[in-house]
Amino acid sequence: MFNKLKDKKNIYQSHRVATLKESLKHASSYTEWKEIALKLDEESGREAWKYDNQSPYFDAEILSKRYNLLKKYRMQHRTLDLIYVLREGLSYDFANIGHPMLFAQTYIGTKRIIENYVEEMSECLRYLAASECITFQLKEKIQFFEECQKAYGQPALMFSGGATLGLFHTGVCKVLLEQDLMPRVLSGSSAGAIMTGMLGVSAADKVPELLNGEHFFSDAFKFRKMTELIRGNGGIADVMYLKKFLMNNLGDVTFAEAYQQSKRHINIVIAPYNTAQNPRIMNALTAPNVLVWSAVLASCAVPVLFPPVHVTSKRYDGQHTPYLANTRWVDGSMRSDFPQEKMARLYNINYTIASQVNPHIVPFMQSDTERFRRDVLSWPERIIRHQGKAIAMEFLDLTRHYMGDFFPIRRILDHGYGILGQRYYGDVNIIAKYGLRHYHYMLKNPRPKLFKILQQEGERATWPKISSIEIHARIGKTIEHCLTSLRKQQEKQQNDFYYVDL
Repeated sequence: MFNKLKDKKNIYQSHRVATLKESLKHASSYTEWKEIALKLDEESGREAWKYDNQSPYFDAEILSKRYNLLKKYRMQHRTLDLIYVLREGLSYDFANIGHPMLFAQTYIGTKRIIENYVEEMSECLRYLAASECITFQLKEKIQFFEECQKAYGQPALMFSGGATLGLFHTGVCKVLLEQDLMPRVLSGSSAGAIMTGMLGVSAADKVPELLNGEHFFSDAFKFRKMTELIRGNGGIADVMYLKKFLMNNLGDVTFAEAYQQSKRHINIVIAPYNTAQNPRIMNALTAPNVLVWSAVLASCAVPVLFPPVHVTSKRYDGQHTPYLANTRWVDGSMRSDFPQEKMARLYNINYTIASQVNPHIVPFMQSDTERFRRDVLSWPERIIRHQGKAIAMEFLDLTRHYMGDFFPIRRILDHGYGILGQRYYGDVNIIAKYGLRHYHYMLKNPRPKLFKILQQEGERATWPKISSIEIHARIGKTIEHCLTSLRKQQEKQQNDFYYVDL
């Protein structure tokens, strides 16, 4: 009798889980998706996992001890002890709490102890910034939080290439902006460069209008006639149409001017046509006088589709001049889709969010569970992947050695080697899901219907990643908010002193 009741319960439970999964697929907003995801975790039994501290992926013991110390010192107002403990582990992945597998077991959220720890860290920082904490003067508090900000670092969002499929990135941006999780450091190559450039020249209040899509509706792809192709001197698409689209939307703005407008650090990846040189990132620090539209055009110059292009700078008097006049540039994603290391050195990056839509990469991308699983059955596939990549790169390298004198073949082999040798994953990965129809979309000019389809796909791909991004970002955003509040207090004090002195 008991077994029958148990079986009946299991049938009902399976039905509820299946129903919730179907509802999850058709959720129209993150709020709706989150509500269903929480129910799904509860119904499927995954909620219990959150309360179990046993895991090979993080150190629960050291995290628990640190959490208890922080809470104890904050409640007892032991400010000096609190600061001492805070400085010991001011890192987004302390005790390895940023491991992707800790966010892959449930539909939403992670271990409860991790969520409690992050919340306690935020509470401690807010306490130190509050007026009730009188151990330090305002100036000392500001100095402390500035040091914390440097130590903790900041996130970066990276947009991959993907031609028209890059409209997927608009959905990613929309969700991150709605949840106040949009990083200030952005990078992009090819189609991702267009997204980065548009965000980089737009003031904060103009971004919602940008993400409505009207700025993207253009005939950026105009294929040349057969007679024109026979003559040579270009790719299969007319680069002037793309150039016009970029100039209309990005304006006559340099990287330095773009930063002043948006307060975002934008990075555009371009690669020299001559593969003897390394790819580089263009930004307000490395190329302040380069026109944004010009760098984006170079990053979109996919070999065969578009010809290599020259990059343009703007002088102090407004005159346009060539940037490295003897060098032509092509699509940055061929050599460096995600310039993580270079950005880390420039902007003190602690973790990266990757929005990946490249059509030749997405089919080979793995989920976090597939990448980090430790069971015995995962090893054959892992060995095949690693060895396959190593053999392919060795083959290309060997071919380059023996056929390197023939320049056209050498260039193709160099580009192939660059594509294989890149790192296509960030710390948090938002990956598009492709069917055959998506390859049909690739070189279509953006239109309202297509924009809506791809943006929704970007939103749906981002929703499961929000809890992970929020956990990663919480402490850094708390430091930022505290520092902003303290600086406003300092400014008010200075103004009050000025008027009193008069």
